[in-house]
Amino acid sequence: MALSRVCWTRAALWGSAVAPGPVVTRRLQLGRSGLAWEAFRSSKLHLSPKSDMKSLISYVVTKTKVINGKYHRFLGRHFPRFYVLYTIFMKGLQMFWADAKKARRIKTNMWKQSIKFHQLPYREMEHLRQFRQDVTKCLFLGIISIPPFANYLVFLLMYLFPRQLLIRHFWTPKQQIDFLDIYHALRKQSHSEIISYLERVIPLVSDAGLQWHLTELCTKIQNGTHPAVQDILTLRECFSNHPLGINQLQAWQMKALSRAMLLTPYLPPPLLRHRLKTHTTVIHQLDRALAKLGIGQLSAQEVKLACYLRGLNSTHIAEDRCRTWLGEWLQISCSLKGQHALGSSQTWEKLFLHSVGDQSQGFMHART
Repeated sequence: MALSRVCWTRAALWGSAVAPGPVVTRRLQLGRSGLAWEAFRSSKLHLSPKSDMKSLISYVVTKTKVINGKYHRFLGRHFPRFYVLYTIFMKGLQMFWADAKKARRIKTNMWKQSIKFHQLPYREMEHLRQFRQDVTKCLFLGIISIPPFANYLVFLLMYLFPRQLLIRHFWTPKQQIDFLDIYHALRKQSHSEIISYLERVIPLVSDAGLQWHLTELCTKIQNGTHPAVQDILTLRECFSNHPLGINQLQAWQMKALSRAMLLTPYLPPPLLRHRLKTHTTVIHQLDRALAKLGIGQLSAQEVKLACYLRGLNSTHIAEDRCRTWLGEWLQISCSLKGQHALGSSQTWEKLFLHSVGDQSQGFMHART
């Protein structure tokens, strides 16, 4: 009996000594977590490399967004003016990249469907035309940034000369209005020179009736009167042959026409003549596509851009007036057929139409 009591006492003492206290509990918990971690590691070993890569990419993207957000907030608080320029530049890059992808998609569809530029819908034609112009302007920046460390000079030039070096995507809203006004002012400088030339060649026109109509048209333009559509269509024959045919123009006359259409005049005469014909042919193709689509399908921004391309400074003109002016332009443009639409007369006539109805100067360029 005494022996059994001793055994029970030792068992009780041993049990109390090994009772799981806080330290033992933590060790058990760590052991369990270690087992869980080993199980997790063993399970990770069975994941595919693609899943691992997707998880890594998702993590990197999330962290990048967080860091980018903090960077933007830092710039906005400490460098507000630079932050505005930085934001416009980044948005401009995104818009230009989107334009490039859209242009590539259009070109791919043209290749697959075996269609040409003039067979495209209006919006696709206009997008390709504008994108080509933007790429041409960006080409100069790409060339001068090739030498080592030249990118710093490029950024300085972009900041100092945004109108000359940057496309519209990188302009502030105020710059877009100011720069369009500047370009139109440059365009207006050639109007008086073009009208003066028309007055000098009036005696060379063989038909007496056409001489009278051309004199009346020049007088109306100089007095700021809006010419009627029929006033322009009556003179179609004047621009087909000598002395107003595009093939008979001299170099200084083609330079004046190029400046009026915002084309560079610093080219040899053969290239000037070829570029005038090409540019006005593109506008004529756009006119036919737009007439097929309908002016009513265009947004207010699209209407203003279409008017500005054709010579009207639409930045300060109401939308309804722009639509009226564009309708008159299309009425004249789509009336030109045969030799008047595709021949030498197209250049001069287009240029006259460039300023029809412009409130600021009442000019109207002849459509070449």
